[in-house]
Amino acid sequence: MKKLNLLLALPFFAISLTISAQPSDKAKEIASQIVNEANENSQLENLAHELLDVIGPRLVGTPQMKKANDWAVAKYNTWGISAKNEEWGKWRGWERGITHVDLVSPRVVSLSGMQLAWSPSTDKKGITSEVVLIPDVADSLAFSKWLPNVKGKIVMVSMHQLTGRPDYNWEEFATEASFEKMKNERDAHTKAWRERIRKTGYSSRTINAALEKAGAIGIMQSRWSRAFGANKIFSANTKKIPVIDLSLEDYGMLYRMVENGDKPIIKVIAESKELGTVPTFNTIAEIKGSELPNEYVILSAHFDSWDGATGATDNGTGTITMMEAIRILKKVYPNPKRTILVGLWGSEEQGLNGSRAFVEDHPDIVEGVQALFNQDNGTGRVVRLSGQGFLNAYDYLGKWLEAVPKEITDEIETTFPGVPGGGGSDYASFVAAGAPAFSLSSLSWSYWNYTWHTNLDTYDKIVFDDVRNNAILTAILAYMASEAPEKTSRTKSVLPLNSRTGEQRTWPTPRSPQRDGGKLD
Repeated sequence: MKKLNLLLALPFFAISLTISAQPSDKAKEIASQIVNEANENSQLENLAHELLDVIGPRLVGTPQMKKANDWAVAKYNTWGISAKNEEWGKWRGWERGITHVDLVSPRVVSLSGMQLAWSPSTDKKGITSEVVLIPDVADSLAFSKWLPNVKGKIVMVSMHQLTGRPDYNWEEFATEASFEKMKNERDAHTKAWRERIRKTGYSSRTINAALEKAGAIGIMQSRWSRAFGANKIFSANTKKIPVIDLSLEDYGMLYRMVENGDKPIIKVIAESKELGTVPTFNTIAEIKGSELPNEYVILSAHFDSWDGATGATDNGTGTITMMEAIRILKKVYPNPKRTILVGLWGSEEQGLNGSRAFVEDHPDIVEGVQALFNQDNGTGRVVRLSGQGFLNAYDYLGKWLEAVPKEITDEIETTFPGVPGGGGSDYASFVAAGAPAFSLSSLSWSYWNYTWHTNLDTYDKIVFDDVRNNAILTAILAYMASEAPEKTSRTKSVLPLNSRTGEQRTWPTPRSPQRDGGKLD
């Protein structure tokens, strides 16, 4: 089991200790009621179904994002919790439509692919074209001379993978010599591809625009996530032609066909709608404090997602954790001492925009924050909690954790005072403003390879037992923070040296959000 640890400011060493503060009888009773409600009347599965299966992905600027905002407000209202959608900015409006990719020559088969976010649309007839590769040229001048060859063609812009098997699969079944040979060949292949792109005079970020300008009618890519069946699905960066992500398997097949002179022809239908500029929102729920209404406990999760799948573990699980926690609190603790807010933030994926806007727009709330608890990195049970650089964070977090069932806290490794997070998720927006905000960091469950921003981030990847534990943890911490006799300390620790640069670390500073985003240059 992992122990609760204390990381001292000077020197920064972790040492084990036992928390001695015991929760009151009232706290024990409320914690028991929270556990019972979470286990006997859980709404997590239903929330996940409605949000993920029915509404689906929540890309900023899409109708599905607005549907999710409205759904959450309505759901809160059914629990007797007041809620609102608060506009913080505008974004490029876009709606995904049908994507269909077919190989039509030298044989006929449907391929596994999807257009990237904000991809321009084809017409309903689609585009049909021979597929070509970026050549291995001598230099940028040679590439410029070749560029006219893309006119009327679909261009493949990604390296093909030498193996579609993840390393763990090779490690289990291959001989040691074979595994090492594969890794060496892959490293050399990757280096050669990067050099191929470099010699064009463009980067992987800028080459699509050059191909579009030269007359290409479509871009084909494949961004493998090093896991069976998983690709990263991000955004297109073209103005008029579609960008399609193809599965590793189908992309590799096409690549080999081109290399061997088989002249593959594909048909692509990629329908989408441009919706102009649309407003974008944070969804804020509130249970008003009965004694200290201007002090706040905030439950935090980003609401938006990429749209390669349905955003189940990034961040549907964080969203439903916070919604379930406040539902439970409303039932067993309806008159909190301090105000309890839930912030479901918009456009986290583009740079913490929703939470940064909230911090910028509500300095009074930020000043009154007692504690913020954020969950964002997958479906796993919480296993790490840092003091985020607040010198006295242990004094209160340690007491609050004592009210949480031991079977939950035994899994959690704590670091005090820790160092402040400069980004990564929405708690960092509040930490930068000096508010005590904490990340409830989860066990991986192969998050980075299989579900983070991939086409596989779906309902079936949720581990509901772990999410239920996280809702219990969050609700009890929120109750304890609300009932605490004193406001939490914001004293900052002396930060350690940066191990990479050797320089003194400094506290992050607030950054303004992008409030008018998604436009093409």
